[in-house]
Amino acid sequence: MAGRTIAEKILARASGQPSVEPGDFVEAEVDLVMVNDITGPLTVKALKTLSKPRIRNPERLVIVLDHQTPADRVQSAENHRLLRSFASEFGVKALYDVGEGVCHQVLPEEGYVKPGMLIVGADSHTCTYGAFGAFAVGVGSTDAAAALALGKLWLKVPESMLVRVTGKLGRLVTSKDLILYVLGRVGVEGANYMSVEFKGEAIEALSVDGRMTITNMAVEMGAKTGIMEPDDKTLQYLAEAGVKGDFTLVKSDPEAQYAETLEFDAGELEPLVAAPPSPANVKPAGELSSVEIDQALLGSCTNARLEDLRLAAGILKGRRVKKGVRMIVIPASRRIYLKALEEGLIQVFVEAGAVVAPPGCGPCLGGHMGVLAEGERCISTTNRNFTGRMGSPKAEIYLASPATVAASALTGRITDPREVA
Repeated sequence: MAGRTIAEKILARASGQPSVEPGDFVEAEVDLVMVNDITGPLTVKALKTLSKPRIRNPERLVIVLDHQTPADRVQSAENHRLLRSFASEFGVKALYDVGEGVCHQVLPEEGYVKPGMLIVGADSHTCTYGAFGAFAVGVGSTDAAAALALGKLWLKVPESMLVRVTGKLGRLVTSKDLILYVLGRVGVEGANYMSVEFKGEAIEALSVDGRMTITNMAVEMGAKTGIMEPDDKTLQYLAEAGVKGDFTLVKSDPEAQYAETLEFDAGELEPLVAAPPSPANVKPAGELSSVEIDQALLGSCTNARLEDLRLAAGILKGRRVKKGVRMIVIPASRRIYLKALEEGLIQVFVEAGAVVAPPGCGPCLGGHMGVLAEGERCISTTNRNFTGRMGSPKAEIYLASPATVAASALTGRITDPREVA
C-alpha cells in the first residue's frame, strides 16, 4: 500500500476506514466545532430549522465572541445575546465572551486543539489549527449546523502539496515573511482544495506561535487546510495549555504521495510585503520604501501572539510612532494581553504612541477599532488585503510581519525592519 499523508490518515480514522485516497468522499466524525459571533447566529438559525433541533455532542462545540467585540452596533449586541442564550439552552459550556480573544488563539490556548483531530469551524482561518497536526477546515454556517446535529460531516479527501523549507531564517525575517513568499510563488488559487503540508528544518526551528502564522494563511492560496507534523514543541505547548487525555501524533509516511512539491531555502528570504489587492502580490519591503502609510496595525489571528508583540516592542522601545501615523495594537487573547502587561510590552506600545485595544478581530474584517477612510493606507499583520477589506474600497492594505509593521510605524513609510533595528 502506498504511503499516506497526515490529511489522509486523519480522514481515514475519522471516517472509520483503513485508508482513503484523494478524491474520495467520506462521512467523518467531527471532533470539534467552532463558531463565532458572525457565523454563529447563522448556524443557530440553520439548526433551528430542524424538526427537533439538537446538538449531538454539546461538549464538542466552542463559541467565541471575537469579531464585533465589544459590540459595535445594536445588531452585534443582539448576536452576542442570541449566542449566550443558545449556549444556555443547549448545554454548551464552552462560550468565550467579549474580550477573551480571537477564536483561533483561544481554542489552542484553552486546550481544545489536539494533534490528530478533525476540526471544523465556521470561519475560513480554522486552518490555523493545522500547526498542531490537526486536520482543521473552515466550513459554512449550515455545514457547521449539520456537524452539530449529526456529529458528522461529509468531506472530500484533498490532494496534498508539500512545502519543504530548508535553512534558517535571517535576522528580522519571520514566519510571516516565509508564508508570504510561499503565497507569492503559489498564488491565491495555486493550492485549491489541497492540504498544504509544511516540513523542513526551518519549520522545525519555529516556535508554535510562528507555525500558527503559516497554517493560518494556507487558505489564502486556496488550500483546504495547512498542516504540520507535531513535535516536542507541540507537546510542550499542549502541556502548558493543560491538555490531558489521549491524542495521536500523526505524521506522513516517508513514501507519501504529493500532488505538488515546493522547496526553498529560508536563508534566502528577506522581509516581504503583500501589496494590494492580493495576499499573493508579494514584494520585498525595500522595494516599497516610497509608500507612505496612515496606519499600522499589529493584531489578528495571524500575528498578535506574545512572540509577535515582543518583536514589535523590541523595535519600538524608546522611540515614537511618526507623527500622523496611527498605530493600533490588539493582542490576540486576554492571556496574551496579561503576559504583555507583565513583561512591560504594553507600556512600550503606549509610550511609543500606539493605541492598545481589547483582544478581538477589530479592523481586520472592517469591523471597528481602526477601519480605513478613502485614500488611506495601512500596513498590517493581518492575512487579507482585498479591496474594501478594512473599510473604504478606496483604501489600501499592505500585509507584513510584526517587525516590518513596527518599523514602518516609526518612519511613516513601508520600511525593511533591518534599516531601523
